[in-house]
Amino acid sequence: MATNGVPNGNDTPSVPVPIIETPYLVVGAGPAGASLACFLASYGLKGIIISAAPGTAKEPRAHITNPAAQECLRDIGLEEAIQKEGTAQENMSHTRWCHDMAGEEWARIHSWGNQPDRHGEYQAASPCKHVDCPQTILEPILVNRAREQGWKVRFDSSFVEYACDSPEGPYTSTIQDTLTGHKYQVRSKYLFGCDGGRSQVIRQLGIPLKKEPGQGLAINVHARADLSKHMKHKEGVLHWAFQPELDHPPWGWSVIVRMVNAWDEWMFIVLPEPGFEDFSVRPTHEEYTKRMKQCIGDDSIDFEILDVAKWYINEIVAERYSEGNIFCLGDSVHRHPPFNGLGSNTCVQDAFNLAWKVAYVEKGVADPSLLATFSDERQPIGEGVIRRANQGLRDHVPVFEALGVLPSLSKEERIRQHAELSAPTKEGRERRKKLKETVAYTAHEFGGIGIEMNQRYESAAICLKDEKAARKPGPEDPVLQYQTTTYPGSRLPHAWINTRKPSKPISTIDLAGHGAFTVITGIGGEKWKAAAEKTASKWGVKINSHSIGWTMDWEDMYGDWADRREIEEDGVIVCRPDRTICWRSMEMREDAEAAMERAIGSILGKL
Repeated sequence: MATNGVPNGNDTPSVPVPIIETPYLVVGAGPAGASLACFLASYGLKGIIISAAPGTAKEPRAHITNPAAQECLRDIGLEEAIQKEGTAQENMSHTRWCHDMAGEEWARIHSWGNQPDRHGEYQAASPCKHVDCPQTILEPILVNRAREQGWKVRFDSSFVEYACDSPEGPYTSTIQDTLTGHKYQVRSKYLFGCDGGRSQVIRQLGIPLKKEPGQGLAINVHARADLSKHMKHKEGVLHWAFQPELDHPPWGWSVIVRMVNAWDEWMFIVLPEPGFEDFSVRPTHEEYTKRMKQCIGDDSIDFEILDVAKWYINEIVAERYSEGNIFCLGDSVHRHPPFNGLGSNTCVQDAFNLAWKVAYVEKGVADPSLLATFSDERQPIGEGVIRRANQGLRDHVPVFEALGVLPSLSKEERIRQHAELSAPTKEGRERRKKLKETVAYTAHEFGGIGIEMNQRYESAAICLKDEKAARKPGPEDPVLQYQTTTYPGSRLPHAWINTRKPSKPISTIDLAGHGAFTVITGIGGEKWKAAAEKTASKWGVKINSHSIGWTMDWEDMYGDWADRREIEEDGVIVCRPDRTICWRSMEMREDAEAAMERAIGSILGKL
């Protein structure tokens, strides 16, 4: 076995250390890397995760877990743990604009699926609910599952570089133990760059990054402060705090008070004045404490700073996500602010998309060309996410204007404009009207189920050959509205179904996934089930078959499936293992067996 020399800390000769062999090396143990390991493990694939960090996240950075990501984690049985450990949806009820946490409130909006007029829309979209699950909770759940499934996890281990004889690998990665300074090597067939916004993997690959001008920096002040006595009737994750009458420091113009744990742990997200980046003299502990307590508005509250970190508001996406058998996902390829809560959710969905493709190629049932569809499908999603997240921040500027708290104004002008909101004048009426309208528009951030759920894939892993018409136009507002469709490339719609003698209902999405292709038909569609058996035998894949309808395997208990399937009762919908619809037939056809064989064969890259 090949070896390399590793210094042993004294004057004796270096000790040869074997190169570690593994089929899969994941660089990064955050939401992207840890969830990828979990999804690969569900197919029986095991490897090594390395992370430069000393452990799982110490800062609760990403926190909103939306239904789209929950559906992925539900597939491997982790949804319940996340719901149990996170903060329930009812405590995410509002986003507020206020003077401080203890004092006056100026505006609020229902958030994250708690909108009274949209409950049905959210319930129709998914069986899963939003949950507030910070990275400090999410990462241990994912890492522990990966370990339980046989993955090795090494923290304090920095990826230095990789070497290879051909672009397709294998890859020999140099890893440095940051505790000892020793270096060792890992040879892998696949290399997964999940190493965040400063990704060394994507840097070495040299993949171009599309960059838009950033929107400055922000500061996270993670703190403990028991605000329970002030939170009755103020339940919510995000609270924008402004004090127009105060002389704020340039580094601390506005503060978003974000719940981490209800109601005694918080992240104070501090937005400096635009253009301020001078941290040559950092604020002191006392200065941070003073500014944060201004936003609390109650000096009697004990306040403990746990950590302070700064970050940049980026708008960056990679032009492609892979090269050879190196795949990059998560923040290494899409970097953006947390508005709309899309960050870790997009990471999990990247991993879910990639895992089944790697597993099918490695099991020999799919051609390696299938792997190229990861970038084809996920890069456009990532590009849309970074645009939306940055627009989410820009959407708040009109609210600031209406409140009269823009940082460009003098204190005297802020006081005058803000006081105008109380005035029984034409100007006061216009300002109050503008505040109402601009706050309502932030529903694009806090009620954006469309941007969360409307993923649409176009690639060689989607078969459109038998479609008679083009995809229907998207919804009028694709950020706010979810479009239910079975057009290939879309997620499988959710509908509650049950058995003829009712028991606990399940969702249609629970029929799909679990590592297999899925066929869903209805009355008169028995021939599709026979075709699925023949197709499974021909291509060596598992295909689960289900029929939904009167006296079928499953009953359409509310009639919702009939409304959402878009095919005739005797038609068929075929889903990939990631629950993406990859082919359908609107009705029964004479060549059912041949048509299904062709469709799945093309998706697997066999035709």
